[in-house]
Amino acid sequence: MPEPAPPKPSHAARMKSRGGFARVWNALGYTVDGLRAAWTHEHAFRQELLACAPFALAAWTLPHLSLWVRALLFGSLLLILVVELLNSSIEANTDHITLERHPLAKRAKDMGSAAVFLAIANAAVLWACCLWSAYGDALLRRLS
Repeated sequence: MPEPAPPKPSHAARMKSRGGFARVWNALGYTVDGLRAAWTHEHAFRQELLACAPFALAAWTLPHLSLWVRALLFGSLLLILVVELLNSSIEANTDHITLERHPLAKRAKDMGSAAVFLAIANAAVLWACCLWSAYGDALLRRLS
């Protein structure tokens, strides 16, 4: 009697990482796909990216800032975009499950929105503190 054929791997098993360089290459492709999807489908992501761009440039070009302060300022902007991507993924997944109004769907979306707000508030406070630390004394001397 012939041996039965081995079972076909499930879709989930086929999607699992195989490791090595192929995994890194595939992950890079997924990253590009995700950024492209965010740019194409998420107005808030486009707005935040365009709003962060001049600040990112300023973080690296403002005089009299240490490398650590520059990295901190730039990182606070990246955090806004990271949180927006997570918020957008929560919204997309929630909409995939149901487009009907549901209190738990609203809660998930509202909490994602709150997370984005807190990331923006964090960046604003961080920028204000860093800029005041670097330029506040000179500004006060000029004003007096």
